[in-house]
Amino acid sequence: MKTAELKAAVAANEINLNAIAVHFGINRKFKWEDVLYLNSSQLKGIIRDADDKMVYIFHFGSMVFVNFTVHEIRDVLNYLKKLDKSLIVKTALQYTEEYSIEISEGGYQVENERIVIPEDKHFYFEIISMILAKSVAMKKIEMDIDAVFDKVEEIMERLNKGRLNIKDRQLSNLSAKILTFKYNTVSYIMLLDKPEIVWDNTDAEKTYDDLSLLFELEERYERVRHKTETLMDITEMFATLSHAKRGSRLEMMIIILILIEIILMLIFEFAHRVM
Repeated sequence: MKTAELKAAVAANEINLNAIAVHFGINRKFKWEDVLYLNSSQLKGIIRDADDKMVYIFHFGSMVFVNFTVHEIRDVLNYLKKLDKSLIVKTALQYTEEYSIEISEGGYQVENERIVIPEDKHFYFEIISMILAKSVAMKKIEMDIDAVFDKVEEIMERLNKGRLNIKDRQLSNLSAKILTFKYNTVSYIMLLDKPEIVWDNTDAEKTYDDLSLLFELEERYERVRHKTETLMDITEMFATLSHAKRGSRLEMMIIILILIEIILMLIFEFAHRVM
């Protein structure tokens, strides 16, 4: 029985597949939905033992390493960073997903930590890698969005104490992050889109659907969507309160200026009568 160990990691917000492909002699134009595949022969010279090792690289920042050790993953990341400066090697292994593949003739079974497939065909590895890549990208978004919720809670605590010291730049940054979460889940990760191969291959479609269900991709997307909408509502409330506070300050300044003008007029009138 042949086995393979897959490890997915987030190496960047976006990866330039074309720049990497040209270096490895792959002369084709990669589109957003394409995946760049590096086989063992292309990995020779980067790692010492490249046999039975593969890398799947996705434009939305995820990479899936097949049969790699941690130090071999770092070697590949350091090498690819020379081709695409956007790669972040230091934090690449901060968000990871792991899964195993077992190849058993005539078998097919999806479990929490492994999948059994009936034959060693490339489309199985590509489908499984794609699901892992999307899942780990979602994990990063989920953790980032929770961090934004923590910041919002801090603002709300100050608001409960009668203080709303938030600047327009902070509100703009919050809104930008929230919109980025929403955009990434739909457009970058293409979470709701299926690869072309599933339309022509029933085995590929079943594998994709089963793993999507196992990793709860649609449910996680809905949770992220709900959280982003909640955060946008809260941010709009902060903006309304901030503008109202600024308007109150402006009105108070106008009243004070009017009072100063009246006092000065009374002083001048009093001084004129004394003279």
